[in-house]
Amino acid sequence: MRKLQITGAQLRAFRRFLEDEERERGTVEKYMRDAGAFAVWLGSRALSKEAAAGWKAGLRERGLQPETVNSKLAALNKLLTFLRRPECRVKYLKIQRRLFRGPERELTRSEYRRLLEAAWSAGRARLALLIETICATGIRVSEVRCITAEAVAAGRADISLKGKVRTILLPGKLCRKLEKYAKKQKIASGEIFLTRSGRGLSRRQIWAEMKSLCAKAGVAPSKVFPHNLRHLFARTFYRACRDVVKLADVLGHSSIETTRIYLMSTGAEHARQMDRLGLIS
Repeated sequence: MRKLQITGAQLRAFRRFLEDEERERGTVEKYMRDAGAFAVWLGSRALSKEAAAGWKAGLRERGLQPETVNSKLAALNKLLTFLRRPECRVKYLKIQRRLFRGPERELTRSEYRRLLEAAWSAGRARLALLIETICATGIRVSEVRCITAEAVAAGRADISLKGKVRTILLPGKLCRKLEKYAKKQKIASGEIFLTRSGRGLSRRQIWAEMKSLCAKAGVAPSKVFPHNLRHLFARTFYRACRDVVKLADVLGHSSIETTRIYLMSTGAEHARQMDRLGLIS
């Protein structure tokens, strides 16, 4: 059996390192998948700058989107820093800032409504309420666990991430729906959204359950994933208050530039804005 350059013990230590940094659970799992993939690819070859660059080139050859490549490189560079091999770190791909979002990923309000109707008509109350909760509050999928019976009773959820705590207000109508659901499920305390065995829902399970609604709702699968509900919340919130700083606080963003990405218009909207300039005779 070949001796691996990056061992299982090192990867386990890397996980503990990420957890000590109080990274989100989803982020830890993502970094571990990418770090593990690099370790397998590297095999018994020497860890070097050339090897890291070779893995980067392989990602590009696979035709992955630049954003996807950079997310994998972030995990690799974090691993290399942890292993005290910073000289092996690789540069990220340069990506020109986009002015608008492609229509194939833009979830509209009507499509959101169709997803809810599909879930309710299929008798999937938990999924319907989960979709509604994410979209009505703008929480991350990793923050679903913070929606507890106690939070619903208080009408607010305190979310702790990376040493920062932000408070999310829960709409009264949503609280009433969640209270009714919790009572029916005999949930008196703790997380609202649980599996049949009483465990919290995983990111993968939420993703899969949402995708299962696509055909019935008549919504393209490319538009249906938890984070897109957060984007819909952001656009709707901004149209109502026109305050990007307040929106950044609600979303838990450290940088307003991150919030601006959420507010990109579609290509069709951008074209209409250009037409209204009246610069063509």
